[in-house]
Amino acid sequence: MVSNRVGEPAATTSAPAPATTLSPTTPAPMTTTTSAPPSTLPARSPAARAVVPAQPAPVVQAAQPDPRRWRVLPAILVATFMSLFDIFVVNVAAPSIGADLKTSNAGLELIVAGYSFAYAAGLITGGRLGDRSGRRRMFLAGMGLFTVASALCGFAPTETTLIVGRLVQGAGAAAMVPQALAIINVIFPPAERARAFAYFGVTVGLGAVSGQVIGGLLVDLNLFGLAWRPIFLVNVPIGIVAMAVVWRLLAESKAARPEPLDLPGLAALAAGLGLVLVPLTLGRDEGWPLWIWLTLGAGVVVLGAFGRWEVRLARTGGYPIVPPAVLRSRRTIAGLLVSFGFFIFFGSFLLAATIFLQDGQHRSPLDAGLVFGPLGVAFALSSMAARRLVARYGPRTLTAGAAISFVGLAVLLVLVIVQGTGVPTAALMPPLLAMGVGNGLIIPALVAAVLAGAPADVSGAVSGLLTTTQQASAALGVAGVGTVFFSVSARDGLADGFVASIAIGLVAVAIAGVGTLLLPRGDAVPVVVAAGPARVASADAAGSPALAARVASADAAGSPALAASDASDWAVAVPAQVSGGLELQAGL
Repeated sequence: MVSNRVGEPAATTSAPAPATTLSPTTPAPMTTTTSAPPSTLPARSPAARAVVPAQPAPVVQAAQPDPRRWRVLPAILVATFMSLFDIFVVNVAAPSIGADLKTSNAGLELIVAGYSFAYAAGLITGGRLGDRSGRRRMFLAGMGLFTVASALCGFAPTETTLIVGRLVQGAGAAAMVPQALAIINVIFPPAERARAFAYFGVTVGLGAVSGQVIGGLLVDLNLFGLAWRPIFLVNVPIGIVAMAVVWRLLAESKAARPEPLDLPGLAALAAGLGLVLVPLTLGRDEGWPLWIWLTLGAGVVVLGAFGRWEVRLARTGGYPIVPPAVLRSRRTIAGLLVSFGFFIFFGSFLLAATIFLQDGQHRSPLDAGLVFGPLGVAFALSSMAARRLVARYGPRTLTAGAAISFVGLAVLLVLVIVQGTGVPTAALMPPLLAMGVGNGLIIPALVAAVLAGAPADVSGAVSGLLTTTQQASAALGVAGVGTVFFSVSARDGLADGFVASIAIGLVAVAIAGVGTLLLPRGDAVPVVVAAGPARVASADAAGSPALAARVASADAAGSPALAASDASDWAVAVPAQVSGGLELQAGL
């Protein structure tokens, strides 16, 4: 039997690492390497560091890439598509789920938000588990868990069963999505990596657009009399096929020096988020009793204890989930502020708008999903336009995106105040298009804008923290703003409830806009962090420019960093958590 394991030797010199073959007749896939932890390397003098940028980039002979890489890529991208599809598809099916299972409003919020909560809590740990136990193994485990949970959701007989299934789905996504990004980095050589990540970016856009539209279509078709259930069951055959392809074609890879797991930190983070999310969701239905407020207070205390534990772990030489050093950067704080505000708005807006369209305007699920279609298309197009805009204007592009979203949301607020549930489709299109454009200018470029000035040794931690903040904020937005929406709707009608949620969304977008103003206004040149020898890619066979890189700087620990050779090649960057918490930025 052909072995599927490839070692990843640590790189301690500029010589290329030896490749490990799969078999005597099978070429070895690309291997990744990790540099030694910073504490093990002697610090360089300022003079020594100053001469590094002037040195020519050493050309390294790369190992022969895995010939099966393009065949396995679609299966890897399926993980990303499924994880995004299941965020958006539940919104358009929420009214149907509520009517069929007779869920409470709080239960509906937990069905929507539970996925993002579990995803946020386990994301960073999922990446580290892949580094330790093998990315292929962890990808298969996450995909398997996600597929089984999808079946559980599809056949859920009760509200509680569906909530549990959504939590398990989120845990599966947290295990498989970090591996998808890291595997792309492992199996593709530098000359092809940008193209592979471009396909990843297209997948992200398709997942966001198709969730609302395809979800509405599946509910409307009522396949086999299953109503909303096919939105989950469709994941089962797709997941099985993807796992079979990965099992057959993908070689195993691990980090040479994986970071230890921070299990106490993971437990405290999950418990703290849960103790905040659950009472916010259940408070209105329960009448805000004393135990709700005590639970909220306990959540704040646990999150505070999580912060203290992370500081202590960092001081004793451990590997915290959130290294305190990353919070000392103005750029990182600004990115967290943007993530918090924007995802509080977006997570809650989709749920409130879907219920407004279906229950308030009596649209079918498909009709409601099609209303969101232009927003998704505008998002995809503006994401592509952001390539040139961000390269030229840097973080100002994010500020413009926040302003455009704010204006679109404000126009929608006026329309609903004036016309209530009678707002026609034609009037909804301009504000929704504006929000799609604004979202496209912010969401894909945010991580790149923050990481542009991040030190190499913390860039992976910054990316993980931003992504975790985004998912947690989306869950809290559904829980907090959703509570306001349902409370006002029950008292004054759906139009007033939607107005209240939009008003809170405007405040959240304003907070995100302030965060974009705090981002440094220097040139937006993303840093491509590499471990081990520097590589310089040549033009591919088609003659198109390849992803060229040069040695840009070395930090005090001697970690090499690669910067894009031309600012015009900087586009929408996709973070890939790879071995040792390092970060790859790929232009799309």
